[in-house]
Amino acid sequence: VQLQASGGGLVQPGASLRLSCAVSGLPLNRTNIGWFRRAPGKEREGVSYSSRVNGIVYFADSLKGRFTMSRDYAKTTVYLQMNSLKPEDTAVYYCAATSNSLFSYSWHLPQGYTHWGQGTLVTVSS
Repeated sequence: VQLQASGGGLVQPGASLRLSCAVSGLPLNRTNIGWFRRAPGKEREGVSYSSRVNGIVYFADSLKGRFTMSRDYAKTTVYLQMNSLKPEDTAVYYCAATSNSLFSYSWHLPQGYTHWGQGTLVTVSS
């Protein structure tokens, strides 16, 4: 099983980025995907979650309206579209996977995931 996160980089405030998480070794239609981030000096936090069931998506409250998730089953890739980026979005972003269903009260807990990607750095700075 491999999760390959990519798409990070240095952008100015207000810009957009799309992160990709390429999934191999797991059937994407049976896999739930989460995005997490770890900012410098802070704990890892849940960013968003995409359920394999019914297209359910959860986001951290502070990110609603700016971030979206999508899946490309043909490319077995999950995307995190980040808009109106702010300096406080600077972090290493990780994608994670699990075949277990997570819920609105648990998706943001790292222990719910069984596989992790290596992370991609997003820096928002002028």
